[in-house]
Amino acid sequence: MKRSDNKSHCPVNYALEIFGDSWSLLIIRDIVFWGKHTYGEFLDSDEHIATNILASRLAHLEERGIIAKRPHDTDKRKELYILTEAGLDLIPVLLEISGWSSTHDTKTTAPKDFVAHVYANREAMFTLIRQTVRDGGSLFIGPNSVIRKMGTVTSAV
Repeated sequence: MKRSDNKSHCPVNYALEIFGDSWSLLIIRDIVFWGKHTYGEFLDSDEHIATNILASRLAHLEERGIIAKRPHDTDKRKELYILTEAGLDLIPVLLEISGWSSTHDTKTTAPKDFVAHVYANREAMFTLIRQTVRDGGSLFIGPNSVIRKMGTVTSAV
């Protein structure tokens, strides 16, 4: 049976109750960084999430108000998962975790020039990324991606 209340009301515990597994932030990463929005697209991620876990995490994130589900525009058999305002508020957290990891992981795939640009222009980048994702774009993929908008850093990705 699912618990309906948190273990405590400590802010760190609250976040861990939502994101304390290894999949939730990866789903949010896929939406923000790669523009993924469907169940099948999440399944195609490099980490190879199991179908039952993906379904459970999507339901959990929707229940907690981080993502919302809506019908696909052209294929009514599919549903799209998009970030809510609460989910969009996680973009700075995701970027800070990515920046920290790119500094400390010697095998990181993160483009150093892009990470440096984000750190040099945090607030402007957070705003640009948030607006791009809200409008249906992503950080790295697509004609309306942040990377394309930036132009000069595209060679780093």
